[in-house]
Amino acid sequence: MTDRLALRALCVELVVQAGLQPVGELFHRFTPAHPDEAAGVTGVVLLAESHLAIHTWPELGGVTLDVYVCNFSDDNRGRAQALMDSLVRAFKPQRVQRQQLERGGLAALLR
Repeated sequence: MTDRLALRALCVELVVQAGLQPVGELFHRFTPAHPDEAAGVTGVVLLAESHLAIHTWPELGGVTLDVYVCNFSDDNRGRAQALMDSLVRAFKPQRVQRQQLERGGLAALLR
């Protein structure tokens, strides 16, 4: 949860395994408020289909994940779900809280 490069590698690998296409990424490790504290990481993997965002709070033992995909030319819901499931397995949380939101309808608006 504190290693920027390891998180980046994990996220990009799982994106590809899920069948999504990474087109860029940025991961930033924050400076801890106190020298004896761990610092979290915020990262994003830009996808041809949209994005994956991750935020870690090692001092709280927490991670938030946001997987957003568009379904304009392909239905990417299964890939997004596979990516989220893989990320959750990788972090092995004691507790998971999920919210799923079907966004869009853009294709219907453009017809």
